[in-house]
Amino acid sequence: MATIHVPFGNLKRQHADLRAALHTAMERVLASGWYILGTEVQAFEQEFAAYCGTADCVGVANGTDALYLALAALDIGPGDEVITVANAGMYQMTAILQTGARPVLVDSDPHTHTLDVQTLPAAITPRTRAVLPVHLYGRLANMPAITAIATHHGLAVVEDAAQAHGAWAVDDQGQVRKAGNWGTCGCFSFYPTKNLGALGDGGAIVTSDPRLAGRLRQLRQYGWSSPYVITEIGGRNSRLDEVQAALLRVKLEYLDQWNTLRRERAAWYADLLQGAPLKLPPDDPGHVYHLYVITSDERAALREHLRLAGIGTAIHYPVPAHLQPAYAQLGYPPDILPHTRYQAQRILSLPLYPELTRAEVEQVAAAIWAYRH
Repeated sequence: MATIHVPFGNLKRQHADLRAALHTAMERVLASGWYILGTEVQAFEQEFAAYCGTADCVGVANGTDALYLALAALDIGPGDEVITVANAGMYQMTAILQTGARPVLVDSDPHTHTLDVQTLPAAITPRTRAVLPVHLYGRLANMPAITAIATHHGLAVVEDAAQAHGAWAVDDQGQVRKAGNWGTCGCFSFYPTKNLGALGDGGAIVTSDPRLAGRLRQLRQYGWSSPYVITEIGGRNSRLDEVQAALLRVKLEYLDQWNTLRRERAAWYADLLQGAPLKLPPDDPGHVYHLYVITSDERAALREHLRLAGIGTAIHYPVPAHLQPAYAQLGYPPDILPHTRYQAQRILSLPLYPELTRAEVEQVAAAIWAYRH
């Protein structure tokens, strides 16, 4: 296998620049003698809620737990339906199925790859309780339209914002609103590769509903109302730990700067690849480019060409939810969601992170232009 000259990701570069601050944060936790649900988690929850523009934030163990706990706190369970997309991995399916509800899948927009709002109204039934849009690749789903439809039908909106820390859009009143601040609540992952990533697993749910926040705090810790007293069924052990919270507090200060750098590198790609025989992601001002995803009719051959040229790539995601082997028992027809299936066969993620250099982006672009030339 060829040596990767432009790796798909490189967290060492980011952490090298923050090494002293990260060590200071970890030493602070070590000196405190308190390692679970202490002052660091409380401080991060306050700071991240303020960043998202919500009243509250509840730290949890990971992003998938965030989705499950949000649905559980909304009393979604057996007999209910939750509408979501099939092109964003299996995470939403996992969370919905854990509640006992049924995932109802709608197609993705052929241009933005997010939930196609044109398909949403027809998917709503008397059993529908919530819509779970995914802000995929760093771009917000069409939240003005989604929230309007959900409000009309009395549905909760649970945002999957795991790839969209700091992404934003403008609402109907002309106000800028960030990911997590549109729906009933917003769910985040702090997996290390995210725009805001921990040095391990972590997640959070943001909301401006105080009752929901209170239930989430109980459910993340066994359903306790006080130590060892369980008053909520459906709880689990899902806590953001003190060390990760302290590290995230350091990195949160840099999030907007890193998102700006991501957008800059996306603009480099757009300029250097203009006219290439592939489809580039359409830009919008609030897109924070967690991933830079192109579309190619010759993906397999192009990807192999890039590998041989020393370029790392990835596919997010190769198998849509309705085609996953484990979900065959749910009875989804394989020919539904034509845009989702089309995209899954053609999408390819190129290297993109704040520390990627101009020379590296030029190397990737040159390798793409060299394909079959």
